[in-house]
Amino acid sequence: MNISIEKVSQLKTKPDEGNLGFGKHLTDHMFTMDYETGKGWHNAQIIPYGPISMDPASMVLHYAQEVFEGMKAYKTKDGKVQLFRPDMNAKRMQKSCERLCMPQISVEDFVNAVAAVVKLDQDWIPTAPGTSLYIRPFMYGNESMIGVQIPNHYKFMVILSPVGSLYPEGVNPVKIYVEEEYVRATKGGTGFTKCGGNYAASLIAQEKAHKLGYTQVLWLDGAERKYVEEVGTMNVMFKIDNEIWTAPLDGSILDGVTRNSCIQILKDWGYKVREEPISIDFLMESGKNGKLEEAFGTGTAAVISPVGSLTYKSDTVEINNFKTGELTQKLYDTLTGIQWGDKEDTYNWTVEVK
Repeated sequence: MNISIEKVSQLKTKPDEGNLGFGKHLTDHMFTMDYETGKGWHNAQIIPYGPISMDPASMVLHYAQEVFEGMKAYKTKDGKVQLFRPDMNAKRMQKSCERLCMPQISVEDFVNAVAAVVKLDQDWIPTAPGTSLYIRPFMYGNESMIGVQIPNHYKFMVILSPVGSLYPEGVNPVKIYVEEEYVRATKGGTGFTKCGGNYAASLIAQEKAHKLGYTQVLWLDGAERKYVEEVGTMNVMFKIDNEIWTAPLDGSILDGVTRNSCIQILKDWGYKVREEPISIDFLMESGKNGKLEEAFGTGTAAVISPVGSLTYKSDTVEINNFKTGELTQKLYDTLTGIQWGDKEDTYNWTVEVK
């Protein structure tokens, strides 16, 4: 893939690394590439970050054919820039594209596109503790036509944002509200994909939880409203009686990169990891009898987010005295240590941007 590069004439002022927030600042450049049926992917370029031109009849605006990914770049103490398991993000986007009838991008081209724009804007990678450069690859159908059918034109883009912690609490326990009214996804749907519609549909429950004083929502399955699935923007794991429980990949939850990494690490540490359906009643009872020892969300944005309490039908259980658990902290330290280059990467998960 040949990538043409047009650099900005004037660089932006970098934000204060101590007050980044999440997704509020965008870097100087962005990657774009076009697709046309019969021609394939072409016109790969890095250009100055800025608005995109879009016809009001662009099909994505009417039929929501869009997918995206979330990943990060890190700068090590010796100045190296590295990505974390970018091949998994590329493969997951391929699965999302397949489900939504969109053209796929090869793993090699996906990773090369990400690496190229990160390399150009590497001065934006923050180095303050807990910070990183968030990477947002996304694709959408941009053919101009009113009609429900598969477009012939698509655009793939990559934008970058220096970020701090996803949650105001940082790496501290959060309060979770178990949603019983609304449904995030069902088997056979798009729950396993990373498409915008999944997140738009989740906003109403998230807003409801915030108004009640909770940080995030724990979703139950769409069929029976009985089994635990995800926590908002993350997969979720529970340490129950010294075993790790997490929902199975059965088509309604996201195959998280951080989830997969945690499972491998936990197994290497000798834990039994049970990828099995977990009923909310079993989970709440485990909290009441003291067997629920720790709970945490896993995701690229927050990495590991400890859960301090769960509320379901006005019944609340507190977990580990609302403190970050020992295993939760160890997982966070191990993963971020690998990502920032402070710990040896024995799994070969990191990819240096050269």
